[in-house]
Amino acid sequence: MKFAALVVGVAAYESEWAEFQAVQGAQNGAIPAAFKATVDLVKEHNAKESTFKMKYTGPFAALTQEEYKQHMGLKAPSSSESDTPMMAQHVLSGKAAVDEIDWSTKGGVVTPVKNQGQCGSCWAFSATGGLEGQWALATSNLISLSEQQLVDCDKVDSGCQGGLPSNAFTFAKGVTLATEESYAYTAVGGTCKGGFVPAIPDGGVTGYTETNGEDVLLDAVTNVGPISVAIEADQSAFQNYASGVLTAAECGSSLDHGVLAVGFGTESGTNYWKIKNSWGNTWGADGYLLIARGTGTCGIASKWAAYPLVDAAAPPTPAPPPPAPTPTPACADAEDSGYCAEVLALGYCSILGDDCKQTCDCCDSVCGTNPAVSEQVRARMSVSV
Repeated sequence: MKFAALVVGVAAYESEWAEFQAVQGAQNGAIPAAFKATVDLVKEHNAKESTFKMKYTGPFAALTQEEYKQHMGLKAPSSSESDTPMMAQHVLSGKAAVDEIDWSTKGGVVTPVKNQGQCGSCWAFSATGGLEGQWALATSNLISLSEQQLVDCDKVDSGCQGGLPSNAFTFAKGVTLATEESYAYTAVGGTCKGGFVPAIPDGGVTGYTETNGEDVLLDAVTNVGPISVAIEADQSAFQNYASGVLTAAECGSSLDHGVLAVGFGTESGTNYWKIKNSWGNTWGADGYLLIARGTGTCGIASKWAAYPLVDAAAPPTPAPPPPAPTPTPACADAEDSGYCAEVLALGYCSILGDDCKQTCDCCDSVCGTNPAVSEQVRARMSVSV
């Protein structure tokens, strides 16, 4: 009986490992112990009453929690940066509250879910989400922006070692921002590049406004659009989240991850924030997450929540000029001009033109294409033979 139980247990892990690979791709080697632990955790949790479900097919299911934590990329400012004057704070609009809003389903405001990969660049994805939304609302033109440009060029932040969306907004204030397509994401830091297709011109971003406090965030998401926020995301419930509303008991308030608040609502009596993550669409609910609203869940809106200010009237940045045409090579006739003149006088261009013309028009352009002259030359040549 013990042997049978062991076989059943191994087969169960193999079945779930196959499910994981069907979503995340084939994996070499034995089933990791971390994955087995995740399967046990997920099954135990999902068997209980809860406001949310977990899964073992997400991108981090085969990682230990310590390995998973390496994907966090929010970096607190240094002490000198912390002493800088506070930025403008969002002022409550005074408008009537609404029950729900979802910018991700309105169309033309939120780009598809992206994937930061092994780089701790969540701050850059949170920032581009805020910039994309504000620029789209100002211009009715949704453009996917380049996170790689922020990783490479924003030297206040630390690329794959972390940063803050608000720093990225400050960086964006003084530059032209690139399209995603023209400055593609590589998930590693690189040299700052030019020659890209402009998405937001220099002067299109004018600053940013902070939205700390859940009441303030609620008004901002309602009346401004998607907001860049910071949360704590290093707990196993977040690592293996599948659906439902994640509650405050499942995560702390030590901010370590940048995301985008795209809406809010109520599910089964629980108020929630809707969050767009940057771990691909196989994580969570197609790349999204719901966390409880009004309870400080995961530290949301405790600090580092902000949205960029944009000026749609900023003059467009000219596109980079096309490459210069290849110059015409200099004249390089094989023979001197006297020889060419004699061939021309005799009417032998169609026969001997190649001897005196490499790149220029010593003979050929004068008579080499004239059928009548060519025929006369051939007749002369046949007589002489």
